[in-house]
Amino acid sequence: MATTPITIEVDAEAAKAYAAASPEDQKKIQLLLSLRLRDIALKPRRSLEEIMDEMGEYAAARGMTPEILESILDEAE
Repeated sequence: MATTPITIEVDAEAAKAYAAASPEDQKKIQLLLSLRLRDIALKPRRSLEEIMDEMGEYAAARGMTPEILESILDEAE
């Protein structure tokens, strides 16, 4: 499969984890991201509200609270 490099912004922890991964694990991460991006692009378009709801459910399932989110957003300013 031919590949084309792209640049995306991720949070610092994700960047550190990727940089610390072995070259083999980096290739696996690249493949997973490529497949996920393709999947997203080929799915029928969803509304912004649907996407935000899904992201909120995903974050909540992993321990994100409104307080934590507010703290993160405050740090980004």
